[in-house]
Amino acid sequence: MKFPDDVSDDVRLRLRRLEGQIRGLQRMLDEGQDCESIVTQLAAAKAALDRVGYRLVAAGMRHCARLEPDAPADDETGLDVEDLEKLFLKLS
Repeated sequence: MKFPDDVSDDVRLRLRRLEGQIRGLQRMLDEGQDCESIVTQLAAAKAALDRVGYRLVAAGMRHCARLEPDAPADDETGLDVEDLEKLFLKLS
């Protein structure tokens, strides 16, 4: 499955920012910063990663959903509702 270019570009940008946040967390640990600051930044990184996942699932619902529920699973028309639900639940 290939996401539309605008979705892929958005997700790549979000992941690059997240990568920077993770490097920042490592630097905070190396510098011995206080626990509260580190946990706050860790929570922000976790929320950012969640948003990446939700963005992909939302795009999947819009661009990858199989419109015909009786289509075979190997059909090129996309994911069925149960598959999309399983993807969404993996994020929770």
